[in-house]
Amino acid sequence: MKNSKLSIVMASVLSLSVMLAACGGEGGSPTSAGTAGGSNASGSEPQKTVTVFQFKTEIVEGLNELKAAFEQDYPNIKLDIQTVGGGADYDAALKAKFASGAAPDIFSNNGYASLDMWEEKLEDLSDQPWVNDLVQLAAGAITKENRVYGLPLDLEGFGYVYNKDLFAKAGIAELPMTYSALEEAAKKLQAAGITPFANAYQEWWLVGSQGISVAFSNQDNADEFIAGLNDGTASMIGNKHFEDWAKLMQLTLDYGNKNPLTTDYNTQVTMFANGEAAMMQEGNWAQTMIDGISPNLNIGMLPMPLNDDAARTGKVTIGVPVNLVVNKDSAAKEEAKTFLNWLVTSDIGKEYIVKKFKFIPAMTTIQATAEDVGPIAADLMNYIEKGDIFPHHAGKYPDGVAQEFGSAIQHFLAGQSDVPTWQKNMQAAWDKLK
Repeated sequence: MKNSKLSIVMASVLSLSVMLAACGGEGGSPTSAGTAGGSNASGSEPQKTVTVFQFKTEIVEGLNELKAAFEQDYPNIKLDIQTVGGGADYDAALKAKFASGAAPDIFSNNGYASLDMWEEKLEDLSDQPWVNDLVQLAAGAITKENRVYGLPLDLEGFGYVYNKDLFAKAGIAELPMTYSALEEAAKKLQAAGITPFANAYQEWWLVGSQGISVAFSNQDNADEFIAGLNDGTASMIGNKHFEDWAKLMQLTLDYGNKNPLTTDYNTQVTMFANGEAAMMQEGNWAQTMIDGISPNLNIGMLPMPLNDDAARTGKVTIGVPVNLVVNKDSAAKEEAKTFLNWLVTSDIGKEYIVKKFKFIPAMTTIQATAEDVGPIAADLMNYIEKGDIFPHHAGKYPDGVAQEFGSAIQHFLAGQSDVPTWQKNMQAAWDKLK
């Protein structure tokens, strides 16, 4: 069933691959994986090209700098780094590449359901030297039957990034770890003339992939609930934690910026970095953009609380945003493994992971200080140390559900559906795609 499902999906996007080839991809014409691309300076060994297809747009500059360093260390291996923004665009482009015969050598995979879907195409990396160095939080999503199929690039977390100085200005002395405390904080901020929330609800992934994960996390047992959705014994309809999540979203609308459904990520982060709002739902990936606008901004991280039980809901969400996997049919898969190993063991690779990308390391062998990763990630690491974390559940959704969730949530936020209708729309999306 899994193999036939993937084949059908890839065949359905074959026409897209033709269009991509005709128009030329964002990263230029794709290089055929593993084909000879010349020889090294001495002419003794042929060069191979390793195509890396990934979706983290915020690290493209750094990846290209690492490409130059890697090729200096390994002159017989050339990297072709291609990037398409995350979510539906990346997924469609990746399927198109496989359908057209231009499959990359290394590509991104979210793990869990995505691992199941792509397993037949993935090289088993369990024998790689970095596997035993994976932190426990990082390994689960990309491990199946004790086999590791990908390199977790980092740990990321999200909740409400907040401006500590604006909180102090509004007289908020105690950090809000419950819904009622967050509502009270929003009222104090507004009374002080400060917009409490900057909302980028134009971005489907912000709500449909990330935000809604908190509703799953607040269930008594999230994995059992997801299994129940898949076998029909559980439902989002009438579920209290989904109702609470809708209430939290309404709070952000009531105390947020104008036109949130036409506000994108860049606008949201710019508003926050300029001090135009005190909070925003984002994660440590936003640190580099914030630093580019307002260096040394005094910021931290808060949970997205759904109720007044702080022990249950006062947690941030932590997950692995991307695992780099190797195409098992690649003629350059050994060279691809060489690059992945170099990325997490070389001095420059480790330095870029924490200092350039501001990543929380997924390896015990990569050390990071608060100064390295910035205040958002530093706060997240404190939550991790205390154990006040939720796993990110989006990777467990059926393929395509996050996008459907995003649309259903946007309709609700626009006032086009009430909470019961929204829950029915969410459940229908899951039932359609499970």
